[in-house]
Amino acid sequence: MTDIPPLDRWRLDGLLAGPEKIWGLNGIALVLGVSVDTVRRWSKSPTTPIYRPGGRYFAFRSELVSWLRSK
Repeated sequence: MTDIPPLDRWRLDGLLAGPEKIWGLNGIALVLGVSVDTVRRWSKSPTTPIYRPGGRYFAFRSELVSWLRSK
């Protein structure tokens, strides 16, 4: 998991603004600033806060921010 982009000022502002629950791979990828394939790959790790109940991906913005800060 070394392909996590650096958390700069603009990405942090983007993460902190907007709705708390982010639906779909495209939305999560947009918030994280990575590709849809990267989000799909990261979601397979049990430590990543990306969920897939019933086949639809979602994530909580606050959990993504905490997870990125821990990297």
